[in-house]
Amino acid sequence: MTAIHPEPTPSKAHQKAKALKPGSVRPAKELCSECGFCDTHYIHYVKEACAFLNQQFDNLEQTSHGRSRDLDNPDELYFGVQKTMMAARKIEPIPGAQWTGIVSTIAIEMLKRGMVEGVVCVQNTKEDRFQPMPVIARTPEEILAARVNKPTLSPNLSVLEQVEQSGMKRLLVIGVGCQIQALRAVQDKLGLEKLYVLGTPCVDNVTRAGLQKFLDTTSRSPETVVYYEFMQDFRVHFKHEDGSVETVPFFGLKTNQLKDVFAPSCMSCFDYVNSLADLVVGYMGAPFGWQWLVVRNETGQEMLDLVNELIETQPVMSKGDRKAAVQQSIPAYDKGVTLPMWAAKLMGVFIERIGPKGLEYARFSIDSHFTRNYLFVRRNYPQKLAAHVPEFAKRIVGQYELPEK
Repeated sequence: MTAIHPEPTPSKAHQKAKALKPGSVRPAKELCSECGFCDTHYIHYVKEACAFLNQQFDNLEQTSHGRSRDLDNPDELYFGVQKTMMAARKIEPIPGAQWTGIVSTIAIEMLKRGMVEGVVCVQNTKEDRFQPMPVIARTPEEILAARVNKPTLSPNLSVLEQVEQSGMKRLLVIGVGCQIQALRAVQDKLGLEKLYVLGTPCVDNVTRAGLQKFLDTTSRSPETVVYYEFMQDFRVHFKHEDGSVETVPFFGLKTNQLKDVFAPSCMSCFDYVNSLADLVVGYMGAPFGWQWLVVRNETGQEMLDLVNELIETQPVMSKGDRKAAVQQSIPAYDKGVTLPMWAAKLMGVFIERIGPKGLEYARFSIDSHFTRNYLFVRRNYPQKLAAHVPEFAKRIVGQYELPEK
């Protein structure tokens, strides 16, 4: 990536938009994902940068990766620009990490080797393990304090002014799609010589109140949940303080009570796979117990190379057929269908045995969410539909029969 330098004087955008004060407004209104961008003076660029005001995957993929995704390549249609995909896990997992700790390990190695001066990541407040607290980590200990996902809307970009004021020139940012799109749109204004972006896939975040409702209606012990994840075995896995793992089948979720708990921003998002990150680390395309890695460009490869000796890998695989299950899920979600727990467990076992696996499971998850989100935008923001839904998402949704209303 070429050197990036700050503007020497306030830009015209700054001068013309003095009425926009950091933290005073949310231009995306109810679609705001609380990414933190508008809590900084960069709010002056919000109309260009915000994923919910200006969807611009093609331009930003070109800027970030040197090209846009190939829509005729089935893997790139779904998973974005890529050099390689693989499944991986750490040989020696980090204790307390949500998975094996690949994200934390990469960040620590970059810091220890002097590749970056700081890492934008998210710790939690002392009062609440699920309340996100963005920080610029400068030590391995501060990075480790940020391990484990926070499944709530998080203002990661609220620290951008601190980056600028610190004089840092080399930075790693860990974040999700909506945050990374805004970051990419203004990265040339941060005064950085090198920016690294490590992304995680993201879907269905909630407010803190929404998270509590989910925990209260789903877990046997909501007050002891340390973290949770929707996993490839079609179950939600809850990790508790005592180390025990509680599983609840997808089909047993109280959809009728939880249907409206997800943030409108997440219900109108089409960047599940974090298309603009240099390297993406998640789980959705990997076998159970492994993580799914997508290297999008040379910068992402540079980051992954740091941990080659610390991880074991295997090729990605794909098995099964997702399409019937996706088609059936569309009306089921619309109607808020909730099965009795005995039936949900039985269906979960059945689908786990014969259902989609590997990349096909990832496509199942993408298809299910994209069809749902397309309907949400069509019903609630019809004036935004054409411009807001990217072409790759339109092609994916176009495989299915949607209700007319």
